[in-house]
Amino acid sequence: MHEELFLILGLLFIVMLLVMLAQKLRIAYPIFLVLAGLGIGFIPGIPVLKLDPEVIFLLFLPPLLYEAAWYTSWKDFKRWKGTIALLAFGLVFFTSLVVAYAATSIIPGFTLALGFLLGGIISPPDAVAATTVLKGLKVPNRTITILEGESLVNDASSLIVFRFALAAILTGAFSMQVAVGQFFMVAGMGVVVGLAVAHVMYAIHRFLPTSAAIDATLTVMTPYILFLAAEHFHYSGVMAVVSGGLFMSFRAHEIFKTGSTRVNMVSVWHTLIFVMNTLVFILIGLDLPEIVHGLGSVSMLQAIEYGVLISVIAIIIRLLWVYATAHVPRWFSKKLRSEQSVGWKNPLIIGWAGMRGVVSLATALSIPLYMNDGSAFPHRDLIIFITFVVIFITLVFQGLTLPFVIKLTRIQEIDPILPPHEQQSLIRLRLDTVALEHLNTHYASASGNSLLRAYIEKLKHDMEGHQQFLSSSEACTNRASETAEFQQIMSDIHDHQRKELFNMRKEKTFTDEAIRKAEHLIDLNDLRISDSVA
Repeated sequence: MHEELFLILGLLFIVMLLVMLAQKLRIAYPIFLVLAGLGIGFIPGIPVLKLDPEVIFLLFLPPLLYEAAWYTSWKDFKRWKGTIALLAFGLVFFTSLVVAYAATSIIPGFTLALGFLLGGIISPPDAVAATTVLKGLKVPNRTITILEGESLVNDASSLIVFRFALAAILTGAFSMQVAVGQFFMVAGMGVVVGLAVAHVMYAIHRFLPTSAAIDATLTVMTPYILFLAAEHFHYSGVMAVVSGGLFMSFRAHEIFKTGSTRVNMVSVWHTLIFVMNTLVFILIGLDLPEIVHGLGSVSMLQAIEYGVLISVIAIIIRLLWVYATAHVPRWFSKKLRSEQSVGWKNPLIIGWAGMRGVVSLATALSIPLYMNDGSAFPHRDLIIFITFVVIFITLVFQGLTLPFVIKLTRIQEIDPILPPHEQQSLIRLRLDTVALEHLNTHYASASGNSLLRAYIEKLKHDMEGHQQFLSSSEACTNRASETAEFQQIMSDIHDHQRKELFNMRKEKTFTDEAIRKAEHLIDLNDLRISDSVA
């Protein structure tokens, strides 16, 4: 046990170094993760680490789904719900169907149920991969929203397909009519259980005397509670996690009232999801030699060929589906024809951003080792190997070429919106105005308070600053250049402020706690500036 733990920690450290290299080279880190997983598999003498497939499913998938639900914009999700539904449900089922029949014709001895199992595994694109690749690139806000919304729901729909296909293989019985009815019942009741449990967690956060540490711990526990509660009643734990996550995210402003709680929770979740992403690829690397050995009569070259063919099929299906759903409905709807066409650029980017990632890999690894009768699960190692090949091709090939596709298309913002820095200034102006009006209405009698007078003066000064900033933005003819210069100058100022804080540590006047709080404020200001000009 000690050796295995030391091995994982050592590999995790190496992967962290690769991620740092990816950031230095400005390449999406999921691409380096899949390369690291492949590299680990070819290290001579690397020990094989065996984990219970059910443990992998339970350990990794609930928090990954919950995090995706938490950061989904409910407003944007509702706005583009039609497009998202066509991708998240229609494309997942269509991909699973085509892959199922393609796999049975390509791979000898592959049954239709195994084909649906493979299709359910590789059908959902990964949000982390897509958003990481698109970070810093000029992509329409609608594109990001659709990709994030799709990845939230398609994880749920693909995992349901996976579970039904798995049940059909294990029991040897499958009825499409029964499966469709069970799908809606299992998914619907999963949503009900998820919302019910989420209300309980909401009440705990809202009405009990929690702290920042307790709130963060509860949020980590919540996806597991949601998943286990639904699975206990034989409903969809995946839908419970997604629906519960959306509810908790929508109510976050009511249950996390202090800045320290929110900052602490965000840090915890960013770290947790990052570590889980890296661990899954380390696990596939440790298991890869055993998987290759378990291919049996199928040679490694044949398995790679199957993976390449399935990858090409999945890529083509996505491109065709995205273009069809973007333009065909306009032929039948006068209302849609009256709206501006999305053209060919946006569907191309959405179609090419269908990179598979950690959810597909974790799902593949969760396939049981044995059937109900104790015999080995048919083609388990081949399915996992094909999944890895699909992830490798879509992440590395599509991930590295996506930025060039975006630059070549020269796509512009489809829906006119204010630049991020102007939005931030308008938000701050509105909030400061509300604060000042509330003070004048309810706390006029406290005007003699010197601290309150200082706060009011600061509000007025900040409001003048925001108004001047907005006026200068409107008159600015070279906004992008000035924004970049402003960010660089502010970053330099913050660096000098941190150095001054370091010098203050040597003085007896200030405590370490005061220095840390001041440094935290600088960090928040730095984050606000970088986000507002991104």
